Amino acid sequence: MLTNAQRNIIKATVPLLETGGETLTKHFYNIMLNEYTDVRPLFNKTNQITGDQPRALAHSILMYAKHIDNLENLGNLVSIITNKHAALQVLPEQYAIVGTCILRAIREVLGTEIATDEVIEAWRVAYGQLADVLIKVEENLYQQQEDVTGGWRGERLFRVAKKVPESSEVVSFYLEPKDGKAIIHHKPGQYLGLRFVLLEGEQRRNYSISEAANGKYYRISVKRENQGVISNHLHDHVKEGDIIRVYPPFGDFTLQESDKPLVLISGGVGVTPILSMLQAALTTQRSIYFIHAARNAEVDGFRNWIREQQKTHNNLHCFYCYEQDSNKLADAEGMIDKSLLAKWLPANKDIDAYFLGPKPFMVTIKKALKELGVPESQTHYEFFGPASELA
Repeated sequence: MLTNAQRNIIKATVPLLETGGETLTKHFYNIMLNEYTDVRPLFNKTNQITGDQPRALAHSILMYAKHIDNLENLGNLVSIITNKHAALQVLPEQYAIVGTCILRAIREVLGTEIATDEVIEAWRVAYGQLADVLIKVEENLYQQQEDVTGGWRGERLFRVAKKVPESSEVVSFYLEPKDGKAIIHHKPGQYLGLRFVLLEGEQRRNYSISEAANGKYYRISVKRENQGVISNHLHDHVKEGDIIRVYPPFGDFTLQESDKPLVLISGGVGVTPILSMLQAALTTQRSIYFIHAARNAEVDGFRNWIREQQKTHNNLHCFYCYEQDSNKLADAEGMIDKSLLAKWLPANKDIDAYFLGPKPFMVTIKKALKELGVPESQTHYEFFGPASELA
C-alpha cells in the first residue's frame, strides 16, 4: 500500500517521465529482452525497432504516475492493456520480471542521485499495486473466455482450412478447431493470439478476426510486412492443413449496439476488424457508411466482396480513396481529408464512428471527425502507442 510520501514521490517523477520516459523504457526493454529470454515471445521485435512499444509503455507509465491518486481516471487504458496481455497469454509470474527490470532501468537511467532508495521503493510499491490490478483483470478475462460456450484457456490447436490470397500483399487464413468442437462467438473487432515455435525462437502475435462470428471458424487476414517474421512465415510457409496454436479472442475495440448511423473508416490493413463489424452490422437496419483508403486497387483485397454486399443491402454506402488510381476505380484519388469526409458522411453528425489504420491516417481522421461535429464519445478507435499521438 502506497504511503502519502510515496505517492508524492511518484507524482514528482512525472516531469522526468514526460521528458525522458521513452529513454527509460528503451533501456528497460534492452535489459529484459537480453537477460530474460523467456519473455521475448511476448514482444514484437518490429515494434521495438520502430519505437512503438517503448512509446506505448512510456505513455502508460506516465498516465499511471499522473493518476496515482485516482486510478479510475485512467479510463479505458487498463482495458486496452489487459486485453492485449490476455491475447498473448501474459502470466502473473511475468509481472515480477517486468518489475525487476523497470526498477533497474529507473536506477540506471536516472542515476543514484535522483533514483534514491526512497524513489526506488516508492516505485516498487506503485508497480506492485498496478501489477495486482492488471493481474486480477486479466484473470477475469481468462476465466470469462474459458467459461463461455466454445471457450478455452491457453492455446488450442486449429487447422488451416483455407488459405486465400486477397490482394498482392494480404492473405486470409480460415482456422477451424482441430477437435471439431464449438468455438467462442467473438465480438466484431476482436483479435486472436497466435503462438509459433520457429528456428528464430518462440513468437506470439495478435491478428484481428476479419469475419463476423459463424460458430465454425475464425478468419484472419495478414499483410506481409517487410521485416515481419510471422507475417512472412504465414505467407511463405503455412499451408492448408497445417496446425496453428491459437489463444482465445480478446479486444475491447468492438462494435457496440446502437441504432445511430454507423460509419466505418479504415486505412490499409486496418480494414480487417472493420470487416467483421461491417458484416455484423449488415444484419441490422442501421444506415452504414463504409469508407476505405488504400495505396491502390491492387492492395485493396476486399473491394469485390463489399461491392457484392451493396447489391443486396440498400442501407450500405461505400466510398473509396486510393493514393494512386490510374484505373479510376475509386471515388477519390489522393489522401482522405476533412473535405472528403464532409462529402461522404451523413448530414446529421449524430453517428457512431469507428476507425483504424496507420498512425498519420488516424490522426487525420480523429481531427476531421471532431471538427465536423461528431461527438468524441461516439468515436472509437484502436491504437498501439500513446493516445496523445492522435491528438
